[in-house]
Amino acid sequence: MELNRYSHIIWDWNGTLLNDAWLCVEVMNGMLGKRKLPLLTVELYRSIFNFPVRNYYEKLGFDFEKEPFEEVGMEFMVLYNQRQHECHLHSEVKHLLPYCELKGYRQSILSAREQNELLAETIALEVNSFFDQIRGLDDHYAHGKTEVGVRLLRDLGIPRQEVIFVGDTLHDAEVANEIGVDCILIPNGHHSEERILSAGVPIFSSLTEFVGKL
Repeated sequence: MELNRYSHIIWDWNGTLLNDAWLCVEVMNGMLGKRKLPLLTVELYRSIFNFPVRNYYEKLGFDFEKEPFEEVGMEFMVLYNQRQHECHLHSEVKHLLPYCELKGYRQSILSAREQNELLAETIALEVNSFFDQIRGLDDHYAHGKTEVGVRLLRDLGIPRQEVIFVGDTLHDAEVANEIGVDCILIPNGHHSEERILSAGVPIFSSLTEFVGKL
């Protein structure tokens, strides 16, 4: 894959740059245990998690006739946010972002994280200055990020053929396709390598391997 024709990298946040899949499993297991539902392993989580997250919750056994999805989704986010400070960037990221900047790439974030929380996290982890745009969603329910991606591309004003989207899930590949940009996936987050192979896009084993091709 020729990467030198791109001028702008759009990064997914959760899973791709932020190592938080383990926390999603721990928080969800607390919720499942309270409801006496079967618990997750990291491997099972990475095989069934998807967007919209409502479908994922249903696979886990949540009954939205007994409790509304909005209440369950907010419960997860409150519990996640109480512990999100425990999450760190993947080890390569602190070197990766300045390297990409040095090589002349502009960078942005497109995330399913709520916008204000996303901004706060990038500031707390001291990486916000590397990004031209940091775009998340306007609520906590992670329906998807295609519309936000369309607006991001419009505001960047960059030809689509110069943009590469880097993510960790099948949804990231779907979003890239819908907004008309190329995509690569890295199995370091919320979906397993076996699963993302079905996306039909280039896969790199790690962030280091991807950046080494730039």
